[in-house]
Amino acid sequence: MDDFLNYCIFEKGLTKASIEAYHNDLKMFYLFFNPNNDKNNKSIPIDSISTKDIEQYLKSEIQSGKTDTTIAHKLTTIKSLFSYLEKMGIVEEDITNSISRPKLKKRLPSTLNVEEVEDLLNISLNTPFDYRNKAMLELLYGTGLRISELIELKTFDLDYTSCIIRVLGKGRKERIIPIGEYCMYYIKLYLEKRKELLKGKNTDYLFLNNRGTKITRQGFFKILKKILQEKGLNPDISPHTLRHSFATHLLSHGADLRSIQELLGHSDISTTKIYTHISDEKVKNDYHTYHPRDHK
Repeated sequence: MDDFLNYCIFEKGLTKASIEAYHNDLKMFYLFFNPNNDKNNKSIPIDSISTKDIEQYLKSEIQSGKTDTTIAHKLTTIKSLFSYLEKMGIVEEDITNSISRPKLKKRLPSTLNVEEVEDLLNISLNTPFDYRNKAMLELLYGTGLRISELIELKTFDLDYTSCIIRVLGKGRKERIIPIGEYCMYYIKLYLEKRKELLKGKNTDYLFLNNRGTKITRQGFFKILKKILQEKGLNPDISPHTLRHSFATHLLSHGADLRSIQELLGHSDISTTKIYTHISDEKVKNDYHTYHPRDHK
C-alpha cells in the first residue's frame, strides 16, 4: 500500500489532500482484515482477499452508517489499489471489476448571488491580515481556484503585466487563468503588506499565516468562518461555494461552457455541465416567482 501511495504521488501526480484521503481509506481497509495486527501477527496476504471479502467490507461500512458518497469514495480507492496491483503483477486479476459503484444522487452545488458575493468580499482594510484575506477571497471568486490550488500559489506564478496566473491543478496539470483588474488591484495591495507577514523568513508562497509560513487549508477555513460569523452570513459557505459561484455567474452572463471548463481545470466537460442545471433551476425559480400567471 505504501508503494501504491508513492505511485499516486509520483506517477499520477495526485494532490496532497487526495493522498491523505487514499491513506485514510486504505488504513480502514487494512484494519478490517487485520483487526488484531501487531508485531506478533503477520498481515494476511493481499492476494488472498476475494471479491466477496471486499463486498463484505463495504457492507460493514454501510451498516456502520457511512453515506453513499463515502462508500463510493472508499470503493474508488480500493479499485485504484487493485488496478495498480494487477499492473505490477502482484495479483493475477483485478477482482474489483465486478463490484459496482453505488448510484449517487446528483446534488446541485450551492452558490451565492452577486449581492451575497459583494457582502462577503466587503472587507475593511486595516491590518496586513485584512489585505491578505481580501486578496484571497477576491482571487477565489475572480478565478474559480480550488482552495488546494490557492494555498500552493507562489509569488512568481503571477504575471502582473499580462494579468494572468499560472496554476497547477489536479494531476499536476498546468492552466493559465486571466485575472481581472479589480482582483489584481487587491493582490498588489496585499503584496505591499506581505513583507510584514514574513517575520524575517524567506518564502515564495503567496499567502502567509501569522508565523510567516504558507497558509494551510485549515487556517483558511478558520479565517473564512470568522468572516462569515462577523457578517452574519451562512456558515456553510466554503471556498468551493465561491468556485461554483464563479462558474455560475460566468455562465449566466453568456460565457461558453468550454471556456468555463478550461478555467476550472475540468478534464471532462460533463463535470462542467452541472452549472447548466443550476442555470436551468434559476430560470424555473424566477418564472415561478415573477410570472403573473404562475399563481392563481
